[in-house]
Amino acid sequence: MDHHDLRKAKKLIWDFYQKLDNAQISEIEGIIEAHTSEQHVWYGYHPFAEIKGSKEIANLFWAPFRSSVNNLQRRVDIFIAGKNEIDNFKSTWVVSMGHLMGLFDFPWLEIKPTKKIIFLRYCEFNKIENGKIAETAMYFDIPSFMIQAGYNPFSIATAAHLIQPGPITHDGLLFDQQDPKEGKKTLSLINSMINYLGQWKSGLPLEDELRKTWCEDMVWWGPSGIGATFTIERYAKQHAGPFRKAFSERSETNHICRLAEGQFGGFFGWPNFTAKLTNDFMGLPATGKVGEFRVIDIYRRSENKLAENWIFIDLLHFWKQQDLDILAQISSRKS
Repeated sequence: MDHHDLRKAKKLIWDFYQKLDNAQISEIEGIIEAHTSEQHVWYGYHPFAEIKGSKEIANLFWAPFRSSVNNLQRRVDIFIAGKNEIDNFKSTWVVSMGHLMGLFDFPWLEIKPTKKIIFLRYCEFNKIENGKIAETAMYFDIPSFMIQAGYNPFSIATAAHLIQPGPITHDGLLFDQQDPKEGKKTLSLINSMINYLGQWKSGLPLEDELRKTWCEDMVWWGPSGIGATFTIERYAKQHAGPFRKAFSERSETNHICRLAEGQFGGFFGWPNFTAKLTNDFMGLPATGKVGEFRVIDIYRRSENKLAENWIFIDLLHFWKQQDLDILAQISSRKS
């Protein structure tokens, strides 16, 4: 693996963030254009979906968000780069995860402002080609943003809602060169976990299945609407068990990028898989419809097991496919 290539890619993204986050709103389009290729595609959380071109990305997402959330701070918890296993390690990607924090002073997506601190939890994968960003997947937790603003779109959650911290080890910013052997271990463990958990076919009791690849005191930092949960026993009860009970006809897993560096790694798909909602889920009734799951997963490995997992699921997109438009309900409910 070309470590010089990874360092260059990280520097490109880090420099881009400094310029983007400190730009005047009128400058955002030009900064995005200067750092992206002509064919750049941006995959975002509902209602943004797939956007092409710097003008559209600036006008549809960044300018409105920055106009609503003042004094933006990007608080990065994980910053890694690697070669993409999905294309036989040909392409280079940089991954950033954390929160965009600011003062929620003006409405965004019809969510009423609080004039207080607010966090938009995000994770972003950037593909680097010829010194430019060629492709971006930026997933963020809009339900969490809504809950912080006093509007809870989901009445029942099986786990906890909270502002989610970075790794307990506080070592997720990998600016320096990492031992490639450590990244290989992490990627191998993530692949083993996908093989055990990804298809629901291991034949083992759920907790025993989890113990194959997870630490006993694992933390699953799930998306708002589902929540975060801690330890194998509680994860099985508060998410994995209810999720498997709710869905059938799960498709094969499909990723666009999967990589690891050091003790961190992750993946995303568009979508990762589909499944049919055959029982109640998140306090909402079964529809019998198949829905897409657009997901980013980020992992921290501890020795030979996975210890922490940060999950971004586009639940707004999933529920809209079930004929429930969460964002459209905002204006008709009290915040």
